[in-house]
Amino acid sequence: MFLTMFPVRVSVPSFRAENSSIEKGYTVFKIEVLMNGRQHTVEKRYSEFHTLHKMLKKSIKPPEMPSKHVRNWVPKVLEQRRHGLELYLQTIIMENEVLPKIFLDFLNIRHFPSVPKTESCGSFETESEELSKLSHQPVMLFLRDPYLLPSTHDTFSNVVIEGVIHGVFYPDLQPR
Repeated sequence: MFLTMFPVRVSVPSFRAENSSIEKGYTVFKIEVLMNGRQHTVEKRYSEFHTLHKMLKKSIKPPEMPSKHVRNWVPKVLEQRRHGLELYLQTIIMENEVLPKIFLDFLNIRHFPSVPKTESCGSFETESEELSKLSHQPVMLFLRDPYLLPSTHDTFSNVVIEGVIHGVFYPDLQPR
């Protein structure tokens, strides 16, 4: 289970018939989800709502679902089902401070930590001093200043430094 810090608003504004040659036609319900100022759309079949309902029963007491057995081709009946599914989702949100993970997954809501962001990093008072100290390790060691030009007795020239110097001071010269 999981606490949502931001209010979630859902609506089921529409539905559409989906015809498939493999199976008989079915209805897809469009769910609009508004959370933390962002809106997205999810499309679900009634059977997916039904599966969600069965899984929610394991963790919370969900509201009643609209009837499973209806005439799918009657527009008035589909409109009633759309309204019923919208009410179903809204009731789950209203009646549960803590929304189950399965419900958030159903609505494609990314999971937010249950503690406010300011507390999620931990406070300095509660952490031991040993944990709050930063440790640094050198990545590369230089025996001398790497930004100085190599001395004349250096057998290998520094290609990077030469390239930068040529680029800055002699931009018109072609590289050798």
